[in-house]
Order: sequence, then C-alpha cells, then structure tokens
Amino acid sequence: MENVDIRYICTTVGNLTGVPVRVYRDGRVDFCYSVVDLPKDPADMYLDNFVSVTDHIGYYAADFFQYYGIVNSGEIKIVIGPSSGELPKDQDLRELAFKNDVPAEYAQDYISGLKSIHRMPLQNILQLLCTLNYLLNGEKKALRDVAIYDKEQEALSLASSRNDAEARFEYRENIRVHNTYDLENLLMDMIRKGDTAALREWLSAAPAVGGGDVGPNLIRQHKNIFIVTATLASRAAIRGGMMQEDAFNLSDEYIQKCEMLENLDRITNLQYHMILDFTERVESLHRGKNSTKLVTDVANYVRHHLSEPISVESMAEEFYISRPYLSAKFRKETGQTLTDFILSEKTEEAKRLLRYSDKSLLSISEYLGFSSQSHFIRVFKKYAGANPGEYREKHKV
Repeated sequence: MENVDIRYICTTVGNLTGVPVRVYRDGRVDFCYSVVDLPKDPADMYLDNFVSVTDHIGYYAADFFQYYGIVNSGEIKIVIGPSSGELPKDQDLRELAFKNDVPAEYAQDYISGLKSIHRMPLQNILQLLCTLNYLLNGEKKALRDVAIYDKEQEALSLASSRNDAEARFEYRENIRVHNTYDLENLLMDMIRKGDTAALREWLSAAPAVGGGDVGPNLIRQHKNIFIVTATLASRAAIRGGMMQEDAFNLSDEYIQKCEMLENLDRITNLQYHMILDFTERVESLHRGKNSTKLVTDVANYVRHHLSEPISVESMAEEFYISRPYLSAKFRKETGQTLTDFILSEKTEEAKRLLRYSDKSLLSISEYLGFSSQSHFIRVFKKYAGANPGEYREKHKV
C-alpha cells in the first residue's frame, strides 16, 4: 500500500460511481470526495458503526434501505456510500435530515443531494470493495468470500446483545453482534408503527446480514436468533398499542412452533411470517379492523408524510376524490375527523421522539411540519393531555 495514492483512487471511484467516498484515519475524516453537494455528510451519524467493522471488507446497512461499503487497510478505513437499490422516499430522507441535525433551512438541499446520489445494487458495491481490497491489501476475494447469507430473508436474523432478549437463551456469553443493531431498530420501528407496506418493501430488497454465534449448531443458532427476534417484536408491538398479554402470548406461540422445526428454511420462513403478523396486527389497531381501502390509504399517506404540513385538500388530490367526500367517508368509517386523525398521528410520533431522542422541541416541531413551536405545544397538549416537556420528563427512556 506504500506506493498507492489513496486520494487518487477515492476520487476516481467517486467520479465513476457517483457515490461519496471518504477516508478515515484514526477515527477522523482524512479525505472526502463527492460529486454531490451535501450540506452535511450523512455518514457522520454512523461513524461508531463503521469503526466496529474490522474485517478487510464489510458493509453497514443504515436507515431506510441504504448501505455503506467499507474497506480496512492498516490505519485507514475507506467508506463508500450511502447508496441503495431504489430511490429513497422523501419522508425517509426528511427523517434522515432530522436525525443528522441538518438545519431546517438546508433540509431540502440535503434531501435533493441524497436523491441525486447514484443508486448501486449491494452486489456491485461489494464487487467494488473486493477490487479496492486487492489494491490496498493484496488480497484476492470474490463475493462468495464476503460473510453474508445467500438468502435475502436472512436479513431477519437479528443477533443482539440487549439484556431483555439475551436472557431468553443460554449462550448469551458468546454473542457477537454483526452490523444488526440499526436493522433491528428499523424492523422494530415498522412493527411499532404497523407499517406493513414499508415492511414488505424492505423485505423485497433487504440486504443479507450475518449473525453471531449463538448456538452449538446451525439449527440451534437459528432457533435462538428466532427467540431474540420474537422477544423484540413483541415489545415493539406493545409500544405500537398491542395489549401486553396478547403480544406475549403470540410470541410464545411462535417460539413453540419454531422449537418443533428442524429445517433452516422453515425456521426462516416462520420468522418472516411472525414479523409480518405482528406488524399487521398493530396496523389493524391503528386503522380499525373493518376499514375500507380508502381509510387504509389515508392512514398510510399520513404516516409517510408526517414531516410535512398535511392538508385534507392535498389528500383529496392524491386520491382523485372530492374533499367533502373524503372527509365524510373517513369520519363515517372511523368516527374521527381527518384533521383529528392527522394531528393525533403527529402527536404519537412526537411522543416517540420525546421518549427516545434528545431532539429539542423546536427541532421536533419543525420536523413534524408545525408552523411554530407554540403551535406544536398546543396541539400536543390537546391530544396527549400534557405539554411536551412534561411528557418527556415523565416518560423519557
């Protein structure tokens, strides 16, 4: 590597791929090149995760189906990304801007910049990493040598060291967490929200992830990982509104079914259906068991536009129906006005942010599309029965 011009290579890769490339040395950015102008580097949020990848070749699956490729060589770490196989949704990118503390006045530039990054399938990223690895480490590797599972559904194998889950199996001292924490959070958030549409979309193009050693053989390992997943899924469903007893009973039922299986494919398939089952049950709680397609569409529209000022007029245009008909139909189906539904959904999202993040009230109000912080506080107090500061103090995790 002594005669290799790292900056030249990274600049060339950035120009050829259209994907940002950066070089870290001793945990700090030594060089960054991007053909896309971004007000803030999205990779800043994941530096700790990059550091945890120590193999010569690795990748990190970040929020909203995006991924970063990583090559380690001596004291340097090259990180390429973010990229994805599909064009990210505006709502997802707005949430990324919020998480990355992008000032509100630059959020649209950030979103536009991320959307203009060239999309590359994960396999192409991995092939590029293999080439860089050969240049830097003199090591020839092919895709089959990179530690990922063959089946996309194995992305659901969520090896985790969280205390409330690891107590469910006896091999907890040997757990090795492999780049799954954010995937875990992503999936559990979909269950909590009852967002089956997003879950199905994610599963259709999920990156494969290797789990740690949590059992003496493959069958026992997959069963133990299944137990971890069931435990986390039940807790996410409870946060989404499912009764504790129902969630725990459903979890136990799936675990019992899993223990009867001795085939890896059947365990993986059962795990897929379990996560989907929890998500669909939470979704039914959010919209009512007998809702029409229109009501479901409205609920999904609101969930995917939470960070925007949502109006009944904009929804009516989206669904090509009149505003009076939409309002009347929704109220008849749910017993709730559209305005109340929109603001209550925003309040629920605000509750989550108040409990599980340290974002300021101003940042949360801007992210959720309120006209001002005072407007946000008034709405929150109306639908939550307390002002945001009181709620955070009482429920902060």
